[in-house]
Amino acid sequence: MEIWPAFKLLSKTRFGKQLGVWVIVQNYNSILTLSHLYRSSDALLVHENDAVHKICAKLMNIKQISFSDINQVLAHQLGSVFQPTYSAEGSFHYRRNPLGDLMENLVPHPEFKMLGVRNIPQMSENSLAYSTFTWAGLLKHLRQMLISNAKMEEGIDWQIRPPLPGLPSLSKMSLNKELHFNTSIANLLILRGKDVHSADLEGFKDPALYTSWLEPVNAFNVWRTQRAFSKYEKSAALVSNSQFLVKPLDMIVGKAWNMFASKAYVHQYTKFGIEEEDFLDSFALLEQVVASYCTL
Repeated sequence: MEIWPAFKLLSKTRFGKQLGVWVIVQNYNSILTLSHLYRSSDALLVHENDAVHKICAKLMNIKQISFSDINQVLAHQLGSVFQPTYSAEGSFHYRRNPLGDLMENLVPHPEFKMLGVRNIPQMSENSLAYSTFTWAGLLKHLRQMLISNAKMEEGIDWQIRPPLPGLPSLSKMSLNKELHFNTSIANLLILRGKDVHSADLEGFKDPALYTSWLEPVNAFNVWRTQRAFSKYEKSAALVSNSQFLVKPLDMIVGKAWNMFASKAYVHQYTKFGIEEEDFLDSFALLEQVVASYCTL
């Protein structure tokens, strides 16, 4: 979940072998950090570096991607969520406590704290000059990004559909099988720009998108403002509490377990006061997180 690919390159080419050790133990660092944050936080807004890197390369058309480029995409995603929005339908008063509202809308149970962000549109200024957008088109793509767990518009799998009523969800399959449909606990849609109140939101109110223990009326919320964001006449951001992180998190935990089983590099931590029990506690917590999200 950190910016590992870029760090890996720097550690090998600029700093030599000494810092290369930190690349090898990146999965240890991830599970120790994430488990600590999960215990002490009300929610975690997670950005996957690989996804941000692809946005820079494929949507922003950046050839030589730098930390500044990655941070700019991250800042855009966060800004699209936390820039002011109106507090209620028809209101002209801005929200006074967006973080509290975010928690209220997206974290109905303390066991489920993982939040992810998707934005649409996101493109280079050169491409934007030749593009036009409608709310129907933007929201159709954003909904499919949600249910297919796509991080950007390019490469959306349009074959994935919500499960039919009465049939078992693909999301309840074993972790050994591919997770196809991305089940949500709650979604928050943030719309900014021209004619924002004309957007049709029915597609995000579909009960099939959500877990059965939360009513769709409580699982979906929308924030709006007619003020445009950045250079886009119309834009949408979707913050989701869903299964989006199950596969990458399970992979990180698995790789860390394999290293820990052979005691690889554990001495690098024990000499600084981190005991083997700390690793085991981290594994137990994150495995429970993965298992809980898989049962949605």
